[in-house]
Order: sequence, then C-alpha cells, then structure tokens
Amino acid sequence: MTYPKDNYDGWLMYHSVGLFPDHETVVGAALADYNRQWCRRESPRWDYGLQARDKMLGLWSRLVGCEPANAFASENVTEAFGRFVSALGPARLRGKKVLIAADCFPSLHFLLSGLAERIGFHLVTVPLAADASYVTDDAFIEHWDNQVALAIITWVTSTASKRADLDRLAEHGRARQSLIAVDITQAAGVLDFNVSAPRVDFVASTALKWLCGAPGTGLAYIAPHLLDEGLAPLFQGWFSQPDPFNWDITRFSLATEARRFDNGTPSFLPFIASTPGLEWLLAQPRGSVRAHNLMLSHRLVQVVDNVGFELSSPRADDQRGGSVMARLPEGLEADAVVRELRLHGFEVDSRGRTLRFSPGPLTTAAALDRLEPVLQKLSR
Repeated sequence: MTYPKDNYDGWLMYHSVGLFPDHETVVGAALADYNRQWCRRESPRWDYGLQARDKMLGLWSRLVGCEPANAFASENVTEAFGRFVSALGPARLRGKKVLIAADCFPSLHFLLSGLAERIGFHLVTVPLAADASYVTDDAFIEHWDNQVALAIITWVTSTASKRADLDRLAEHGRARQSLIAVDITQAAGVLDFNVSAPRVDFVASTALKWLCGAPGTGLAYIAPHLLDEGLAPLFQGWFSQPDPFNWDITRFSLATEARRFDNGTPSFLPFIASTPGLEWLLAQPRGSVRAHNLMLSHRLVQVVDNVGFELSSPRADDQRGGSVMARLPEGLEADAVVRELRLHGFEVDSRGRTLRFSPGPLTTAAALDRLEPVLQKLSR
C-alpha cells in the first residue's frame, strides 16, 4: 500500500518539523515576495529584510510574553546559548557550577563541554537513573546547590517528552541566587509559556517544530536586568550598534537592547520563511492547538499500551509535552518500523530504540485509528 503523498493526516513529526494548513502555498508566497523584493533593480531590499526579521522577532516576543527589545535572533538554539554563556564569561562563572541534565538536547552539552575549560566553570551533568528515560525534577534539584551560578533547564525533553516543573525549579533556583536559562524548543507553540511566570533569565527556541518554521531561525530572550547590568557579547559587529549604519570605527558602542547580541550582517530568509507558521499559530483560538494535541496524545498512549510497547513519556498530561514516545520491544528494528509506517502514511522517527510520535494541527484522529493495526502487525 502506498499512501497519497499529499495527505498529511498521519504527520507525527512536530518534534522535528511542524506543518500547518496550506503550508507549502503560504510559505511559497512569502519566499516569492522575498525574491521579488531582493531582485528588483530599485528596491529598499535592506529595509524590507530588516523589517521582516523584526516582524518575526515581534511575533515570537508575543508568544513568550516579552518586550521585543529583549529578544534577539540567531541561527539556532545552540548559537543563542553560546552567545549568552560566553557573555556571562569568567566574571560570573569562573569557579562556579553550570548545571544541566543528561537528557538535554546533546548540542547544548557539546557547547558547554567546550566552554567549561575556556571560561573556567565546572559543568555538572545530572545523570539518568538506571533504565530511566528522563531525568526527574527531584534529581535535578538534588544537584542544584549554592555553587550553581547557572542552571539550564530543558522544559520538554526531545527523547521522552518529559515536562519540567518550571515553577518548582525556578523557586529552588531563586533561593540559591542562580541564573536560570530555559530551552523551550520542544514545547514552544504547543504549551503556554511566559518569561515572567516563573521569572527566568534567558530563553531560547527555534522556529522549527511546533512553530512550523524553517531551520536557521533561532530566537532568544534575555532578561532586562542582565542588559541593565551591562552584559556584553563576546562577539560583536556592525549590527550590535544602536545605529548599524555607523561606519566610524572610533565611536563604536553596543545597543542598549538585546540586539547587542547581533554581530555581522543578519540573515533574513529563514525568518521570512518562518513567519507564516507563527502567524497561523497565533491566529488560532487560545488553547486549541494544545487541546487537539492532548486528544490525539491520549489516543497514542492507548495505542502504545495496546500494542505492548513501553511508554517512555510520562502518563500525566501536566508532566508531558506534546509528544508521546515509546520504546520498541526486542526484535523490532527502529529504522524498519519507521520505513513501514511511512508506507501507510505515517511520518515518525526514532532515537535509538525509541519511536517519537508528535501529533499536531494536521494530524487526525482517523489517522491514529489506522495506526494501531499497522503496529500490531509489525509486532507479531
């Protein structure tokens, strides 16, 4: 059986790539407009590009509840965290601890491992317990002592969809005067988030996944108090200035807002390609995307149980993000399962022996009714 390629009702990849209704047409129109603007002989192309980038930053600021002046753009989440941690530098981090969980997105751990020696902090990685699929909040707090200068919290993990209790963790961190940074990549757009509830110091996400955007669109928030304290980026350039078009090398200064974390010539195209998805998301009735996701997630948990797979994600809705992840039994090879599901119209992926299912706006209940018999057949 070959499922129609233009039917996305079995799209379960929102943990990786998000799609929204009429995605190809709407994004195509945005890119075509960029092409017209950029290639015209007489065109305010730079004004157009900068306005498009600022528009995307404004939409993301609205999503996370911050002022646009406290948001900056990057290529990806790792780069955004790199700019932030390197700006903290030895003055704030040398001799102190930076705390992160072992089930963070690996790229962040790679980044911090490299910066630890250069900056002089001790990277503390909270380990996974034996046979566990995620690090618990209790374990994270157990390692969070008064020597932790910076804690990096993964709000929702990419391998189990385990959701951290941000209120509890932030309260613990504030009592220890730690800076708190949050990676919201796997939750932005499906779970409500506000930088002030609880109050955190740094946040980053990509426009991919639930935001239905394009790669190359990293988005970050930095708390006003850190800007007021003069936190300065390690890398700076012409776009870090209050007036980017100042060419006098004797009067360089940093912008007062988060745009000081820009550096050289900014990228426009990923932000133009990502704007339609975020516009669509913000136009939906409040809570509707999550309600649809929860309804389908409940069905997925039922499917996982019925076919005898081991649920890797928490069962409680308030402890789980937008994905349902399951460990395959011995004898089933993950790549083969992914390939077979694709033939039946389902797009999923795997991490090791863990299958990742993430239902979103295009996924339907009818599609999930088809999923169980396919998995049952594969399990025999």
